[in-house]
Amino acid sequence: MSDMFSVFGVSGSALDVYKTWINAVSDNVANADNTSPTSGPAFQARYIVAQDVPGGTDGTGAGVKVAGVEYGPAGGIEVYDPGNPMADNKGMVRKPDMDMGEQMTSLIIAQRGYEANLAVVSRAQSAYQAALSIGNA
Repeated sequence: MSDMFSVFGVSGSALDVYKTWINAVSDNVANADNTSPTSGPAFQARYIVAQDVPGGTDGTGAGVKVAGVEYGPAGGIEVYDPGNPMADNKGMVRKPDMDMGEQMTSLIIAQRGYEANLAVVSRAQSAYQAALSIGNA
């Protein structure tokens, strides 16, 4: 029965990591068109770094956790946009340097990972409830 409880811990930790990843990618996508003056930094995309959590002596892990966040380049890319109120005297502004295709792919992967771990938790919950009903019979 204790193995069943570890399923909740492992999948629950994965749900937390995937939720953090989804939030970071959503923030990146929402800020993809931000402009900054060339004298300042551009919006820096956030990239979540996950790490396994070591488990017991049998080699199984105890889940996963967010180990940190890496950021995209602060320099961004300079774009010619003379009508922008933040443009410098050459008409340039700074925009985030991120690939929207990569962001959307990351969003899909994180969403599917979240859904898969949610299904594992749901199935483990059903199995636990079935085991409890057998004990009560």
